[in-house]
Amino acid sequence: MALLEVENLQTHFRTPDGVNRAVDGVSFHVNAGETVAIVGESGCGKSVTSMSILRLIPEPPGKIAGAIRFQGRDLLKLSDREMRQIRGNEISMIFQEPMTSLNPVLTVGRQIGETLRLHQGLSASQAEQKAIEMLTLVGIPEPARRVKEYPHQLSGGMRQRVMIAIALACNPKLLIADEPTTALDVTIQAQILELMRDLKHRVGAAIVLITHDLGVVAEVAERVIVMYAGRKVEEAAVGPLFRTPRHPYTQGLLGSMPKLGSSLHGEETRLAEIPGLVPSLKAKIPGCVFATRCPHATDLCRQVAPALEEKAPGHVAACHYALKEEALAA
Repeated sequence: MALLEVENLQTHFRTPDGVNRAVDGVSFHVNAGETVAIVGESGCGKSVTSMSILRLIPEPPGKIAGAIRFQGRDLLKLSDREMRQIRGNEISMIFQEPMTSLNPVLTVGRQIGETLRLHQGLSASQAEQKAIEMLTLVGIPEPARRVKEYPHQLSGGMRQRVMIAIALACNPKLLIADEPTTALDVTIQAQILELMRDLKHRVGAAIVLITHDLGVVAEVAERVIVMYAGRKVEEAAVGPLFRTPRHPYTQGLLGSMPKLGSSLHGEETRLAEIPGLVPSLKAKIPGCVFATRCPHATDLCRQVAPALEEKAPGHVAACHYALKEEALAA
């Protein structure tokens, strides 16, 4: 049994202009100790998917349907009190922007200790000592001094490390990281990714990594889920997905990545682009969600939504014309 199973997840928002289908029938699983990346451009439903797992979507206007099973228990059927016992304890989340996620009027030590006192019943002094240990674990120098400082006194990289320390304080089984390196420069980004890899091996937590950066995916993930307009369009292990992307959208994403040293070999340096615009999520799309931007689209694509079909072992794609492994070999 997988650690996390998401089945036909639908997260819709009622607006004055109609229903926004932010996530529309997404299914996936995460095994214990595995790192799974969810990728796609802004607005494709990545962050809403992660927030739905922890039931952080306000209802109304949001509405979550489907099934989210964690260790066999459907999180959508738990009470609010039961969910509070899981959040920050068995499932933790690193949010996108640490400066807005941390409380500016509480010290770093108190914010780490709050989780420990709530879930593990530690005293104030025990929580502070554990907070120092957590700051040491995530590589912050002078942790005994830093626990008494406020978020504005720390650099962006240190704030992100504090967020990771808070997330890992109770040894969760699943860590959701929502764009954990977006606001950081390249050097600090590399340090945070290395830290996450190291901590994963030390604490054994599974990781769901939400990102639009395929370079980050190549470094840390084992399996990739590609989302577009609220739907899953492709899923595969990292190697096969980068070597042989089956869906035209995934091919477009990989084609838009800059390639190091291409200009030195006389190659064309202009990046590829995906033409057109993302369709409105308020409109019911009868066919393929990518049809309006796909160079291979036909009337079949515009009228009939392609099912997710296995194109190679462990590699699925939602495309009528994506070739299967035997066809590619031929």
